[in-house]
Amino acid sequence: MAKGGSRGERMEEVVTLRGGNGAEVLVQAMHASGVEVVFANPGTTEMHIVGALDTAGVEMRSILCLHETVCTGAADGYGRMKGKPAATLLHLGVGLANGIANLHNARRARSPVLNVVGEMSTWIKDSDPLLNMDIEKLAETVSGFTKTSVSARDIAQDVSDAVCLGCCKGDDSVESEEEIAQKSCVATLIVPHDFAFETNVSANLFVANPPRLLIDGAEEFISACASSLLSSGKKKAIYAAGQATLADNDNFRKVGKIAAACGAKLFCESMFSRLDRGVGYPHAARLPYFPQDAIREFSKYDMVLCIDAKKPVAMFGYEKGPVDLIPLNEDNLWEIDTTFNIESALDMLFRETGASRINPGTNCAGMFVVKESRPRAPTNGKLNAMSLCNSIARHQPENAIIVDESLTSGTNYYEASKACPPFSHLFQTGGAIGIGPPLAVGAAIACPNRKVINIQADGSGLYSPQALWTQAKEGLDVVTVICSNRKYNILNLELEKQKVTSSTHAENLTSLNNPPIDWVSIGKGFGVPSNKATTIAEFDDLFSKALRSQGPHLIEAVI
Repeated sequence: MAKGGSRGERMEEVVTLRGGNGAEVLVQAMHASGVEVVFANPGTTEMHIVGALDTAGVEMRSILCLHETVCTGAADGYGRMKGKPAATLLHLGVGLANGIANLHNARRARSPVLNVVGEMSTWIKDSDPLLNMDIEKLAETVSGFTKTSVSARDIAQDVSDAVCLGCCKGDDSVESEEEIAQKSCVATLIVPHDFAFETNVSANLFVANPPRLLIDGAEEFISACASSLLSSGKKKAIYAAGQATLADNDNFRKVGKIAAACGAKLFCESMFSRLDRGVGYPHAARLPYFPQDAIREFSKYDMVLCIDAKKPVAMFGYEKGPVDLIPLNEDNLWEIDTTFNIESALDMLFRETGASRINPGTNCAGMFVVKESRPRAPTNGKLNAMSLCNSIARHQPENAIIVDESLTSGTNYYEASKACPPFSHLFQTGGAIGIGPPLAVGAAIACPNRKVINIQADGSGLYSPQALWTQAKEGLDVVTVICSNRKYNILNLELEKQKVTSSTHAENLTSLNNPPIDWVSIGKGFGVPSNKATTIAEFDDLFSKALRSQGPHLIEAVI
């Protein structure tokens, strides 16, 4: 694989903290490192940290979540939208274990997250109290940085290192390009209980600034990549993800102009982290979910450039199925990955390809969406998946944040919404279900002036409905649309794909209809105004009213 890029040197500044007990120093250090929000489900070993949120002398917003998967999913959503970490506050290894699924999603999304996990007091841990476990080993499954503080005085620097080195701001402990490309941006700091209540702790900390880009060989690499993209007689594709699909620094627009200038087809991931879309942005073809379809698509091209995207592989190892989805040799598969400063790399590639000459709507070869267009107004009739997607796209406001865990019910939404006013689209990046409601919490905290719409599969939503209570408690502007088909429909597709004969057991293990889940009662029970729609007209009316109102709402769309 053709690759390039290198890292820069860290710069440090010294911060002197006010001091206090270990918990207060922890909170002060988080604040000094840029952390402003903590999603918490604390227990006995975290009580001094809870107290320190009031007494540390710094501003920190605390948000109670009723399950740790809500804490971790919310921190993921916050990181995706804010571009910097929120903290979670979790109780021992069991609390971390409850949040692991959404930390897996955060790892795959490369979202910056700081986990603060309480630990047994040092003098009791070896006696193996009831809740004792090896927290470090558990944390390492999802974390790029894991550390247990060895003294109260070390807590401050441990926090700074976790944020500045662990949350993808440059880690000197990572040596190879492969390690950097695969590194998680989740950092986990484990704080023994006795260090939190130790008094008279004073500390300085070194805050490491993000590294400057060293371009040893990078200019030559970008030039060679541009030459390959501009070469005639080749069918070319660009596969973009991560920072390359964001509005920040005009990144995604630059990617679209590069693709147009080179005559390349533009793709995005099937399960992207965040894609800024709509009018004024390029419309990327979404990589097909099933591996045979994805290979069939990529086999049309002689050269593929991956930008901030992991080389795609199959989601599962199907019988006689493929692994790699891009059937090209290394000479024709180029990669601009996280060994680069992505923004700087895009700027160089933009210049080298002459992409500044591309004007959307004039000479972009249809790459950009230049005119707003909404699906037609619905006609009355029974609600189904297609009419649901069309209605959401018809009404969603400009600058909305779409949190999409719709799975099979939302298949049509991506195309239905392509010409909506600009919006951000967040997806279930790691494949672990139950992310939608928590992700919506984090996005709403990060962007309080933007309407958040959670398009939510009913089965997946049952993994984290507690997030609705946090939405109600915090008054978050989230509209949750439950795609209530009352079955695990993705499993029905998998049964069919794997040629497993349908049976009584298959029906029993995929149906949610006996008894049916009453989402209206669930929503109201958590304090969220909730209604049910069974027809197109009912949903259209309820959804448009919810968008005009402030605060959380839930609509069960029976399809």
